[in-house]
Amino acid sequence: MTEQMDAIEVLSAASWPVLLVDQSARVREANAAAAEFFGEKVEGGAAPLVALWTNENGGDPAGFLDRVTAGKSLTAVLKLRGKGLAITPFNASVCSLEQNGVKFFLFQLFPSAPFGAARSEAKGQSVEINLAQKQKLDCALQLTRTVALDFNNTLTAILGHVTHILSTTEPHHPWLRSLTEIEKAADRAAEVANQLAAFSSEQKDAFAQTSGNINNLLRRTVELFQTPQHHALAWLVQLEPKVFTVNYDEAKMQQAFVKILENAVQAIAADGRISVQTRNLELSAPTQDRTAHLLPGVYVCIEVSDNGCGIEPAVLPRIFEPFFTTKYGHRGLGLAWVYGIVTNHGGGVAVSSQLGQGTSVRVYLPAIKKFVDDKIIKDHELDGEETILVVDDEEMVLTMAEVVLKSRGYRVLTASSGEKALQVLQDTKSLIDLLVTDMVMPKMNGRELIEKVRVMSPATKVMCATACTRSLGIEKQLDFLTKPFTAQQLLRKVREALTAQTA
Repeated sequence: MTEQMDAIEVLSAASWPVLLVDQSARVREANAAAAEFFGEKVEGGAAPLVALWTNENGGDPAGFLDRVTAGKSLTAVLKLRGKGLAITPFNASVCSLEQNGVKFFLFQLFPSAPFGAARSEAKGQSVEINLAQKQKLDCALQLTRTVALDFNNTLTAILGHVTHILSTTEPHHPWLRSLTEIEKAADRAAEVANQLAAFSSEQKDAFAQTSGNINNLLRRTVELFQTPQHHALAWLVQLEPKVFTVNYDEAKMQQAFVKILENAVQAIAADGRISVQTRNLELSAPTQDRTAHLLPGVYVCIEVSDNGCGIEPAVLPRIFEPFFTTKYGHRGLGLAWVYGIVTNHGGGVAVSSQLGQGTSVRVYLPAIKKFVDDKIIKDHELDGEETILVVDDEEMVLTMAEVVLKSRGYRVLTASSGEKALQVLQDTKSLIDLLVTDMVMPKMNGRELIEKVRVMSPATKVMCATACTRSLGIEKQLDFLTKPFTAQQLLRKVREALTAQTA
């Protein structure tokens, strides 16, 4: 039951109840949240699902399971019985899983209301339970936010230093492989940090999308894979010179493109070929490209193709299915994640493949029929002589930024708090060209510092380096760099901020 156990392992730490149920409607596995809510009703490894069931669900559990179609998820509102007599409505998502001819059902149960809001026969008990659960959740979210911030700051220093060293390391240096492995490990840890930050965010969608040139994001993403480790790969990057403007969440779209490129790299030989293309599309009628259903309108199509092993025809219809994978050690969440990100942007994803010849992934994103600058900043253009003030309450981040920026000719000043930054600004006789500030700092946060700097030195440009762009309500037009970041990302973003035209 490898696939089933993978699913439960992935969701074992989920904050919502997750159950694995067999064909006879018995609960075989339950995560911690399910065990806490349902108690002894799901213990023992063969607990009957009927013990949780209520008549309000209409029919018995076996009849409900018969409605679950293979390869599709069934969503329904289920009222289930927890500890004691408490009944809670859940928004349930149920999908079928099969291994060696044995069928299982994965239940993900999202409460329609907080657990403590369930009715109780004891007067006043629901209010007390609700308050207790809310306090627990608030504590968990606060702890997660703190861990995510500290984790991101540490990873920012690690990634910044290691990528700075890698940029100056000769191709045959004996330490090159170790440095590359450190970078890969830090990248993987950054994914965990971003997931923690997303989970703890109270305003996940606020200020999530900005208008921009998707070509620039693609170039930066491709660069992540153009490392000495993949030196033999052939890259063909053909981007629309005048690409339409796309509204997108930069962090999430980069995650999607990384997943697509990771699949391409894994599918090809060491000297294989990967093609990345963009093109503008104007559709006058509804169009369908395999699983992508597109309404009339303007789109940008991003296509990533490889000449790798391809996908078996029997597997192709299931590639977006969560927890389905043919790769040993993988969770089967990569393309499901891509599909979710793209469709949340109002777009679509299509995949075509021929066994032994390669695979093509096409991402369609809604666009606006206007052009944005398609500017490529070359490596030598990352140098500068301007004065930059870097503000962060983490000494390791300040040290990394100072080392990287000074190596390219910048004059760098640092401050570990907003108050010290204002003092530096006041004491410095020459103009500070750019302020790079963290947003989460004690006493004076980044927003307050920016407001004061704009009054004291209106000519100073501003850039944020933070992991909390959404929850802090950062202005859409303000330049920001999401932690953790590499040395090259810092240099490029600084150069863009310095050369940007003032509105």
